[in-house]
Amino acid sequence: MFCKFSSCPGSWGIEDSQNPENSPWGIVLDEISNIGFTALELGPYGYLPSNAAFLTEELNKRNLQIVAGTLYDDLVSKESFTRIVKKTHEICSVLSSVPTAAALGKQTHSPPYYVVIDAVKPEREKLPRSVKAAMLSSDLWQQMVSHIKEIAKISFDGYGVRSVIHHHAGGYIDYLDEIDKVLSDISEDHIGLCFDTGHAYYAGIDPEQGIRRYGSRIEYVHFKDIDKSVYEVVIDENIGFYEACFKRLMCPIGEGALDYSSIRRALIDIDYHGWITLEQDRHPSDTDNVPDCINKSVTQLQKLGYC
Repeated sequence: MFCKFSSCPGSWGIEDSQNPENSPWGIVLDEISNIGFTALELGPYGYLPSNAAFLTEELNKRNLQIVAGTLYDDLVSKESFTRIVKKTHEICSVLSSVPTAAALGKQTHSPPYYVVIDAVKPEREKLPRSVKAAMLSSDLWQQMVSHIKEIAKISFDGYGVRSVIHHHAGGYIDYLDEIDKVLSDISEDHIGLCFDTGHAYYAGIDPEQGIRRYGSRIEYVHFKDIDKSVYEVVIDENIGFYEACFKRLMCPIGEGALDYSSIRRALIDIDYHGWITLEQDRHPSDTDNVPDCINKSVTQLQKLGYC
């Protein structure tokens, strides 16, 4: 395993770029740099400056590079697709024009990545058990797959940016069978996988086993940890995913339910080479201890022999 850690605005609760409670982007960049990171994700569409020249200047001031950008939207409906195409052009234009993180070791596809996420749906975000979740019809599934293929084609052919699918709680690519199916329906020639340990656990997937199962497709990784006591309340009370995050579902790595020793062994066994972005989703007004939480996560991972 050859990896480096990166950060993201999500650890400051930045999920909606227009939320008036968001921390100013300059402060977030300063704190990411001060913690010691050299790379980060763009965060939600529109949070960081979209002018590539200006953003490059701000990143260079702090010795930061971009490892990925994110498309978080409704990947299923035809009505959303025109908006998605526009977003894809705009985000990938920025990704291809700013300082980007270097490839690590034997990586086949180098950063930046375009992380493609089907957004949380009201009918899916509660009851995180696949046997109870609403499922797409065959036609709608194929419609979503077609949209993803087109997004990946635009990102790579137009901008040289590799797309990676991110399984996400409350979206239609969440549970094991759905990850299996989307990776079967879209070949590695078109898209890779961003494996997220926290979303895997939330969907009932053992993160170690998930890494082993999808090792040949994993090109980028997100690390989270989950407070089991909060998780049990969330499941019992059918609380939505983001509401759960606002209740501090996520915690510093090493203080939650995930076994990062076994996760490390799995990454070594699949010979993972690449970036790992550390995340701790929270409410944007709950940011007083963000650097402390991140430092706890980094310290714990280093003790376990990571990076």
